[in-house]
Amino acid sequence: MLCLESIRATIKTGQESLTLDHTTLDYKLSDFWRWSVSDILSNATRGRLAEFIVATATNIDVKQVRDEWGAYDLLTPDGIKIEVKSAAYLQSWEQSKLSKISFSTKLSKPWDWKLDKRSTVALRSADVYVFCLLHHLDKATVDPLNLNQWEFYVLATEELNNYTRSQHSITVNSLKKLTNAVSYDKIDQEIKLKYNVTITDKCMH
Repeated sequence: MLCLESIRATIKTGQESLTLDHTTLDYKLSDFWRWSVSDILSNATRGRLAEFIVATATNIDVKQVRDEWGAYDLLTPDGIKIEVKSAAYLQSWEQSKLSKISFSTKLSKPWDWKLDKRSTVALRSADVYVFCLLHHLDKATVDPLNLNQWEFYVLATEELNNYTRSQHSITVNSLKKLTNAVSYDKIDQEIKLKYNVTITDKCMH
């Protein structure tokens, strides 16, 4: 039976080049990165940037390759599994009004690599969710790399599971009723607080 094992990606430097017939061309991987992901305000790229921001805030080794297909987005050195969601009022395209803020919280069926198939049960695999809102309102000065333009809402997964209004999405107004926004330098502390409270509650029961 044919068995094609997974390929573990390695960190690239950006200096790798396209080649043709064993000849190095004048196009480097860094050229591709500039070409493909310079629009960090776009939804897809901003989502990955939000994961990177949370990773750096929680001391995760960002010199390792991001797991594209994991059941959750990040794993902290303390073993806390994190799901990251992002949203923004401003978009790259022309807008007639600010975007409404809503974060997807749908349950999913993660891929089981050991069984080589998708789980039959929809669930939330992370311990904690971090909702990242790029709250800046001026297109002339918006900069997703400026961490002062972001605010972060942290919820334990159990809090989402107990959220009665919807199990598919949550608005920023609903988040504000459940928790307070924190700044970048407080993300790690807030994640640990939410996680430890959840673990304590489970032990008590």
